[in-house]
Amino acid sequence: MHIRPILALALPFLLSPLMRVSAQDTFSMVAVDSVTGEVGGIGASCVHMAQFPQFETDFLSELFPGKGAINSQAWYLPENQDYARSLMNAGYAPSVIIDSLVANDVQGTPELRQYGIAALVDGSPVTAAHTGSGTDDYKNHILGPNYSIQGNILLGQQVLDSMEYNFLNTEGDLACKLMAALQGANMIGADSRCAPRGTSSLFAFLKVAQPNDSFGTPSLLVSIETPLVNPFEPIDSLQSLFTLVHGCPADSVPEDTIPDVPQNILEIEEEGFILFPNPADDELTIQLKETGEYALVIRDINGRSVYEDNLNANATIDVSTLAAGKYTLGLKGAEGVYLKHWVKN
Repeated sequence: MHIRPILALALPFLLSPLMRVSAQDTFSMVAVDSVTGEVGGIGASCVHMAQFPQFETDFLSELFPGKGAINSQAWYLPENQDYARSLMNAGYAPSVIIDSLVANDVQGTPELRQYGIAALVDGSPVTAAHTGSGTDDYKNHILGPNYSIQGNILLGQQVLDSMEYNFLNTEGDLACKLMAALQGANMIGADSRCAPRGTSSLFAFLKVAQPNDSFGTPSLLVSIETPLVNPFEPIDSLQSLFTLVHGCPADSVPEDTIPDVPQNILEIEEEGFILFPNPADDELTIQLKETGEYALVIRDINGRSVYEDNLNANATIDVSTLAAGKYTLGLKGAEGVYLKHWVKN
C-alpha cells in the first residue's frame, strides 16, 4: 500500500555539489522484527523536498526484505548509500558495514555522515550505527536490540529518547511501533530548523517491507511533504494517512491525536465511487463509477477494521451497529485504492 503526496519525485541518482551539502536529514529510525521477518524505516526532516526533485521523500531509508534496513543521512551522498547497499546485499553484518562505510567514505569525510542499520543475521536482530563528530548538533544515536534511532540538527536528546520510549511502549506490529516512534518526535523544532515554522519538520515517511516483498517496493509506504509557506505538521498528516490504510490496537494511537486529512495533498483517487448519505444513520450506499472487483474495508479513527466485504456492484450496507464517530471507507481494486471519509450519526 503506497500513499504519496501529489508531487511525485524521481529516485536520486546524481546530485549537484549544492545538493550534496544541502540534502541533510534529521531524525530517523530503522527496525526489524525477528518473529515476522518485517523490516522498516521512518524519517523526517526540515528539508524542503520540492527543491530536490531527484529525491523520493523516503530516499534516505532503504529496506532489504527479509534482511534488514539502512538509513543514510547527514551531508548525504548517494554514492555512500550505494556502497552501503552493496555491503548489505553481500551479507555483511551491520558492524562490518559501518566500519567499511567509515573507512571508504566517498569523499574521505566520514565525520560528516550518520548511519543506522538494523538487520536479521541468522534470524536474530543485530544493529549498528555511526554518528560522525562533524555532523551538525545536536546529534546522537540510540541502539536497541532490534532498532537504531539517529538524528542531527535536533532540538536535543529528548527527540531520540521520546522516539525510543514510544517504540518500546506501543502495542501492535512493527508498523504501529514505528508510527508511534515518529509521533515521539512530534514536537516543535524537533529538527531545530523548523522551530520558526512551528512544526517538527517539513516531510515525513514510514515504510515496512514483508519478507517476500521486492527491493524498492515495500508493502506499506506512506509519506508526506508540506509547503514551505504556511506548513502544517507532517507527522500528524502522516498519522492520518497511516490510519487510513493500516490498523493498530485501539489504545496504541489516542483518538484525539489524529487530525483530519488535508485532502488537497493526497495522491488518492477519490472519484472512484459515490458514498451517501454522509453523515449516515443506519445505512450507507456505495455507487461504483467503474465496474470491477473490490475489497471493501471500513476503519474507525484508530485504524481498526470494523467492516470488511467484497464488492462488485452498487450496494447498501448496514452500519447501524457502528458507534457514532468518524470513519474511512476504502475500496481496493485493480486500478488502486479509493478512500472516502464519512461520519456515523
